Amino acid sequence: MKKFSELIEKSISDNVIKGRFKIMKSDDEKMLAFGWANVSMRVDGELIEDWQGDIIEPEELESAAYEYVRLYGDGGEMHERGGVAVLIESVVFTEEKMQVMGIPVGTLPVGWWIGFKVLDEDVWKKVKDGTYPMFSIEGEAERVEVEEENTV
Repeated sequence: MKKFSELIEKSISDNVIKGRFKIMKSDDEKMLAFGWANVSMRVDGELIEDWQGDIIEPEELESAAYEYVRLYGDGGEMHERGGVAVLIESVVFTEEKMQVMGIPVGTLPVGWWIGFKVLDEDVWKKVKDGTYPMFSIEGEAERVEVEEENTV
C-alpha cells in the first residue's frame, strides 16, 4: 500500500512542502471521481500548510465539510460554471472516527475524502485527459494569525 506522502505531488518553496491532491480513483463508465478535497494533518500529526499558506485545523475542516454538504453538494468547473457534477460521497477522517472504525494510527491523514458523479461529458473528458487532475474546493474563511511555538 502506498503511503499518503507518495500520493501527492510536492513542491518546495520557502522551506514549506505543499501538496496537490490528485484524483485517486475514477470509474470511466459511471463518470465517478474520488479523492482528497483537503487534508489538515499528516499521518505523523503535522498540520499541513496549503497553497495559500493557510492551515486548517481538523475541527474547522470537519465543520466546513459538513456545511458544504448541507448547503451545496454541487460540483462546478473551475469555480465558474456550476451543475457539472454532484457530490456522492463525503467523509472527514478525524482521529476519533478512524479509531472507532478500527483504522490503525498512521494509516490515513486527518482529511476530507470526497466523490463526485460528473454529469457533463466534456468535463469528464478533461478529468480523464489530466486537464482537471485534482479537486479544488472553494470557500471563504477568516484568516487568523498563528503564533509559532517556541521549542527550546
